[in-house]
Order: sequence, then structure tokens, then C-alpha cells
Amino acid sequence: MKQETVNLINIHKTIFPNASDQDIKAFIYSKPEKEPYQLSEDSIKKDEVPEGVTTKYHLTESRIYPGTKRDYWVYVPKQYDPAKPACLMIFQDGALYLFDMMQANIPLDNLIDKKEIPVIIALFINAGDKGPGMPIYGGAGNRSLEYDSVSDVYSRFLIEEMMAGIKRHYNISDNPKHKALVGISSGAVAAFSAAWHRPDVFGKVICHCGSFVSIRGADKFPEMIRKTPAKPLKVFLQSGKKDLNVIFGSWALKNKEMAAALEYSGYDHKFVFGKGGHSLKHGASIFPETLRWLWNDGSKK
Repeated sequence: MKQETVNLINIHKTIFPNASDQDIKAFIYSKPEKEPYQLSEDSIKKDEVPEGVTTKYHLTESRIYPGTKRDYWVYVPKQYDPAKPACLMIFQDGALYLFDMMQANIPLDNLIDKKEIPVIIALFINAGDKGPGMPIYGGAGNRSLEYDSVSDVYSRFLIEEMMAGIKRHYNISDNPKHKALVGISSGAVAAFSAAWHRPDVFGKVICHCGSFVSIRGADKFPEMIRKTPAKPLKVFLQSGKKDLNVIFGSWALKNKEMAAALEYSGYDHKFVFGKGGHSLKHGASIFPETLRWLWNDGSKK
């Protein structure tokens, strides 16, 4: 076995100490260094485009998730006018979306400047720092408890703690069609679940490589979607043939099942299935296109 592979196994074992070698190898296989995806022109920073301001904050107390702390960032585009209600996007695993290859603030800058999407304030929020880790795999952190749990708790956290704070400083629209949730993996489950439980607040969802598998109950979503009257949600799903296949299930199969359930129940949705693995590389490459599709419904008017 190559030393590089051994190093990757040891890194993943540190994160998930109880995961089997088979599943650790699946994680490594699902994140290949080379994927057939590159950032589009609208994800490249341009000197002539006004740059929004991104400010870092640290949440030291939470009533809903007591004992947790987390970093979060607020992006405000240059075009924001306090006299006019702005739209809102909330990114789970915020640091990943803000600082990894996607750098979501850049396509937001570019498309807002081109008036192809509305003026959007974005909240990039990390999961809580202390918690029980993942079922079976173990580890630390509150991410799985917050993101994978199929309940209204995380939506309450977003609405009562995070959005309440944002709305004290910025003029945010109350229209659910003007608010979108974004996430990858378990963060995609958190995004969909929060919108599912509170469609009166959140009307749009972007799910990258969603963990709709049997971690804490998200594998039941396709069945619930089919058997529940359609909710006013617009949903984007993305996965790929090299997505995860571990003890909890197959991400590729469950995302296909989610798309089929949304189709059956008549949801406004889009499903993009590619060649990639469990990463943001594909999602980042099509993110500007995703934003156009998500907001091209009269919401920006």
C-alpha cells in the first residue's frame, strides 16, 4: 500500500476512530485528487466587480445546542440597500463553502453584479464544536447530531438564534421564496430537513452529495416525500457515481431515490448526477448555474 494511502487512512481514522477499514477506503476512493470538473468563469474573481464584505463572528453560547461553540461568517454584497429587503442564503459547513475551492462569495459577487440573481446576504455557519460524533464511527463534534437528525431542532436553531441575530442588523425578506439553505453531505440533510420542517420560512434548498442514508433517519425522506402533500420547496440535488458507499448506505442510490420521490410528488426540482465523488468539486463547477436555476422563478423581482 502506498505511503500516501496509509497517511490518508490514518487521518480518517483520527476523525472516525471506529470506522472499518473498508469504509475508510471508501472515503478515500470517493475523494479522488483528479475529477473532470473546473470552476466556471462566473466563479473567478474579477477586479471590475464590486466585492461584498465578509465578516467573521464566533457564537459562544446556544440555547438550543447548549455547550457548543462555532464560527460563522456574514457576507453582505456591495449592492445591499438597508431600505430594501434582501434575500438570504444559509450555508451549512460554512468554512468549507467559503474557503475551499468553491469560495461561494465570488459567484455571488459576480451574479449579483450581473443582476442574474437578487441581492443576497449569506450566512456561512459551522457546526457545533462539541458533541457525540457520528453513530458507529464515533469521533467528536456536534455536526452529526445537528445535521443528520430528522427533526425541527436545527430549523429552530437557524430561525431563533442565527436568523434572529442577522435580522437585528440587516433587512431580510420574510418571503420563504427569498431564503435558501445550502449544504454538502450531512449538511445537505440539515438544509433539506430544515426546509421540510419549516417551509413557511425556507423555500429553496441546494443539496450537494446529500447523506440521505441511515445515519439518523434521513433515509426515510424519499418515503416521506411520496406520502406527504407536496410542500412549497424548490430543490436542487447533486451527486455522482463515485459518491460514498459505506455501512450507512449508498449516497448515489439514495440521491437518485430522492430525485425520483421529488419527481413523483411534483416538486420543482433539478437533479444533476455526474462522474465525481463525495466532494464539492462538481457542485462548485456548476454553482453559478445552480444559483441561476434556483433564483430564476420571479424571486429576484
